[in-house]
Amino acid sequence: MMSEGTPSEEGTIHPATSLGAAGVAAHVDGGDNGSDPNAEVDEYDRLLAKIGRTYDQDCRVAIHEAGHIVAARLQGHPLGGATVDPGSGFEGGVWGEGHEEAFAEGRGDASDVREALAPLMPEPGEAVSSVSDVFANVQSHCIELVAGRAAERMLLGDDDTPSAADDLRQARELALLICKSEEAMAAFLTYCEIAARDLLLPYGDLMMVLSTVLRIKRTLDAVEIDEIILDVETQKALAMEHRRRAEWRKSELEAARFRAECEPFPAARLQTCSHDQVS
Repeated sequence: MMSEGTPSEEGTIHPATSLGAAGVAAHVDGGDNGSDPNAEVDEYDRLLAKIGRTYDQDCRVAIHEAGHIVAARLQGHPLGGATVDPGSGFEGGVWGEGHEEAFAEGRGDASDVREALAPLMPEPGEAVSSVSDVFANVQSHCIELVAGRAAERMLLGDDDTPSAADDLRQARELALLICKSEEAMAAFLTYCEIAARDLLLPYGDLMMVLSTVLRIKRTLDAVEIDEIILDVETQKALAMEHRRRAEWRKSELEAARFRAECEPFPAARLQTCSHDQVS
C-alpha cells in the first residue's frame, strides 16, 4: 500500500546503524557497525539524495507504512514484508504473505480484485449470504488501506496527506464491490477511516518504533516485523506490570500506615467504656 509493491532492486544503499532503544539490531553487511556516527549520517544523506527524498519525506513514508503494518496485523492479516524504498510507481509498500512475486509482475492491485469478483456479486434484491465473506474482507482491507493516512494524521498532525492518493484509489476500487452510489462509497470510506484511527490509537509507540527501524533497514520481512511487534508489546506489558506492582505496594504501605494510626483509638474507646460501666 501507498502504492503496494516489492522491495527495491539490489544495490540500494542502506544506512549502517542500529536502534538500541528498540532492541533491534539493524547493522548492514559491509558497514562499519556504527563506529563513526558521522559516517552513518553521511550515508543516510547520500541515500536520501539518491532516491530524491528529504528527511521529513522519508519519515512520512515510514510512518505511513507502519500504519499499514499495524492495521494489518491487528486484523490478523499475514504479511510478507514492507519497504520504504521507492520503486516503479510507489514510494514504499507493504505486501501480503506470498504476494511479493505478484507485485513484482504488476499484479495484485485492488482493481484486479474488483474485476475478478464483480461478476460474482449479487444484484440488488438478491441474497448476499453467499458473498458475506467478500463484504467482510472488503471492509477489513479498506481499513488497512486507509490506515497509512490515519497513521500520518495521528503522528504528524496532518489532515491532508498526498501520499495516500493510491491507497484511496484502491480503497474505492474495493468499495465499488459493495457500494452502489458515490454517497454510499463516501460514507463507507469515512467509516473505514474512523475505524482505522480507532484501531491504531493505542499503538502510536509501536508505529514510531516500526517507522524508525524501517528507515534504518529500509526493508523488513514478515519475521522481522513480528519480532519488532513482539518486542515492543512485551516491553509495554512489563512496564504495565511494574507500575501495577508499584501501585499495589503503595496501597499496602498506605493501608499499614492507616492501621497503625487507627489502632490506639479502639483501645482507648474500650477503656473509656469500661470506666463508664464501673461508674
